[in-house]
Amino acid sequence: MRRVREIILGADDRMTERVQYGTITFACKDNMASFVQVANKHVTLMFNRGQLIQDKAKHPHLEGTGPNARFMRFADLKEANAQAAELRDLARRWCIVMMSSK
Repeated sequence: MRRVREIILGADDRMTERVQYGTITFACKDNMASFVQVANKHVTLMFNRGQLIQDKAKHPHLEGTGPNARFMRFADLKEANAQAAELRDLARRWCIVMMSSK
């Protein structure tokens, strides 16, 4: 979880974090993602409105087909490092989308 946090916060200087609903939530103007199921051996990150930033070609590890939320899972540190560029891009895209909205 620590590595995922470092990747997100390092992606864009405007990205912030806070504890909300008993978990860490990352935001840039508005909530982007939260850790869910943190008691499991893997780490799951829920992108609250992931449909706004999903690009299937650039984000193959972003799961979900519903109207809003998308999920990204990390089994271990090795997997988090392997998906770091994709996660950074998601965080940057979120800041761009949020800063361009009113």
